[in-house]
Amino acid sequence: MIDSRMLNWVASRDAAGFPVRPTTALAGLVVLLGMTACASPTPPRTATLARSAAVVAPPAVSSPSAATQWSAPAGSERMPAADDQAPLPPVPAPLPEPESLPPQVAIIDEPVPEIDEEEDFPTYDVPIILNASVEAHIDYFNTRIRDKFELWLSRSGRYLPLMREIFRSHGLPEDLVFVALIESGFNPYAYSRARAVGPWQFMKGTGRKYNLRIDEWIDERRDPVKSTHAAAAYLKDLYAMFNSWPLALASYNAGEGRVGRAMARSKADDFWDLRSTHYLRPETRNYVPKFMAATIIAKNPEKYGFTLNYHEPLSFDQVTIDRPTDLKLIAKAAGVSYEAVKELNPELRQSVTPINYDNYQLKLPSGTKTTFEDAFAKIPEWEKSVWVKHRVRRGETLASVARKYGTTVATLRDINHMKGSNIRVGATILVPTGNSTDVAEADASPRTSISSAALVLEEPLAAPKPFRYRVKRGDSLWSIAKRFNTSVADIRKWNGLGSKSTIRVGQRLRLYVNAEQS
Repeated sequence: MIDSRMLNWVASRDAAGFPVRPTTALAGLVVLLGMTACASPTPPRTATLARSAAVVAPPAVSSPSAATQWSAPAGSERMPAADDQAPLPPVPAPLPEPESLPPQVAIIDEPVPEIDEEEDFPTYDVPIILNASVEAHIDYFNTRIRDKFELWLSRSGRYLPLMREIFRSHGLPEDLVFVALIESGFNPYAYSRARAVGPWQFMKGTGRKYNLRIDEWIDERRDPVKSTHAAAAYLKDLYAMFNSWPLALASYNAGEGRVGRAMARSKADDFWDLRSTHYLRPETRNYVPKFMAATIIAKNPEKYGFTLNYHEPLSFDQVTIDRPTDLKLIAKAAGVSYEAVKELNPELRQSVTPINYDNYQLKLPSGTKTTFEDAFAKIPEWEKSVWVKHRVRRGETLASVARKYGTTVATLRDINHMKGSNIRVGATILVPTGNSTDVAEADASPRTSISSAALVLEEPLAAPKPFRYRVKRGDSLWSIAKRFNTSVADIRKWNGLGSKSTIRVGQRLRLYVNAEQS
């Protein structure tokens, strides 16, 4: 309500208090009415639009002096009383209604971003979320270990097609293959402080539970095919236990027993709820976010600035070897290098195919199967034979040694010119390996007739174990390889070193050598 006295005052005085003409008084009344309109309540949407318009185009000030005179606090709605002695301040013109705004301050709704239908957004077949922990791991992979992670991603090109196909055959989500990315960087020679081995980092007990053979001749945890089948079976069992992929992945890291006990104690049935408790180790709490971060980058590496030179997909022929056979002889028959055969069969711990392994499936470079089979069939049987010098241990008998190598007591007696079956601890006896045909031939062969062309192996007293070597001044990969009877290529594989990577003094390298070499 406007006081009539105020109207009379405005109509008869100017800003300095002097009388004014009727036209001036009318103009003042119009200004006052505008001021009253601005002070009236505004519906919420209109108020929002008005605030936006004021920010875009604030009201113009009529003159510098008028601007300095208006000093009332922002938002003040105080109206001057009729007996106020101070002159009235100039009142800003009311904001126009939204529909009357000039084009330069027109208010429009924010447009919805257009989606490029040709852009290929990655999809996931396991639960993937983006929270603070996942983002922290993305930053870790993208900054602190960027070079190493780039090597892992490049190496994934060698194994991903094969592993995806295996997971598909087990009816599992294919994105689970990226567990191998965070476990080993797709390195078949990876070995952890907890003695987990291979691209899927199986412990010995779990590996044997899933039918992986592990002894001094072979460690199938390193076999990219057999270990991937075992990993798929294990993950499938874990999902059946927990009905949750995050919980199954946490169990892959910590063990199903530990995760089950943590759930029982915390009463949590969701990984993220369980993660907020103290019942899981930090490594396990971070394992699932780590997997999610690695998967996000691996499926869209260009977004994070990775320019990758993927390794060629693993390709090979398989041949059946029904007897222990020298790998160098196999390589010669196939027309390839010994190193090429070793690279395709990282599970082999010795330079021969494993003993007591019926119909071992050996991998050869693609396109060499026919060449190998034709050439191998022409090699004399005695030249294919592998003999082992076995040192008798406490508690062993001639019968137990014969069983170990798949031969007979009679064969061992004849080969070693033994009259009885007694053997002494520490003695060395020569043992033939092979199928029944080889054993029959050996029965009729005196020890002195063993051809120099046949391979005679010292029995591995201990399977090659990882040995930590500290790089010294003057060392090079070549000198270290020569000292420990291995190759530069193997040292690079065992330690995840790229072709251009160098070593530095004080760096610790993982070497797979026999105990006597270290």
